[in-house]
Amino acid sequence: MAYRRTPAVQARLDAQREAVLQSAVGLLAERGYGGCTMAAVADRAGIATGSLYQHFANKAELSVQLFRRVVTHEMAAVNAAVALRDTPRQRIAAVVETFAARALRAPRLAYALLVEPADTVVDGERLVFRRAFRDVIATEIAAAVAAGELPEQDPVLTAAALVGAVGEALAGPLAAAPPATAGPLDPSAPSDPSAPSAPSDPSAPRRATVEVVPALVSFTLRALGGRDDSDA
Repeated sequence: MAYRRTPAVQARLDAQREAVLQSAVGLLAERGYGGCTMAAVADRAGIATGSLYQHFANKAELSVQLFRRVVTHEMAAVNAAVALRDTPRQRIAAVVETFAARALRAPRLAYALLVEPADTVVDGERLVFRRAFRDVIATEIAAAVAAGELPEQDPVLTAAALVGAVGEALAGPLAAAPPATAGPLDPSAPSDPSAPSAPSDPSAPRRATVEVVPALVSFTLRALGGRDDSDA
């Protein structure tokens, strides 16, 4: 007779899995994928490394679930910002503004999501991530074209180009941001050669947000064929 978990056992395992994912998010924000070893995540979650394998077969599987957890949170924030705007052009601006501002406020986490070398399975998740943002923007472009706010264009193609441009524009500021200071690195964790070094100016992240976000919004609206508030 096959063993069947009791509700209490399943609840305990579910709670443990949630604790593991939350711990992994914290490590990702501090150290990137290079620092999210199975041993480091287990230690942060307060469980034995062997217990971690009850939930995830290997680091690749953990990385995929970790990526999906963070991306789901980011998409929710973007969709909430979009819902507060009245017109398609405003909603397109909200997507770029919200995504870029949140990335620059948590640069190490965003660097890991967008740029840092990782397992092939993570690259596949990144493609899904980009397509999700593309589709949000494409929907609003189509609405703006239909309303006469923007010239005729292929909404999906334009949205894909914008997502690529915004990601590339953010890569430099994210790489220049200082490492997270939530705590000292675990000396047993392998070093991450892709992790950016700290800039000499500690105010760089805030300055980047102030300068980069408005520039990206302006670029987006002009690239669509519209006008932004700075146009004469």
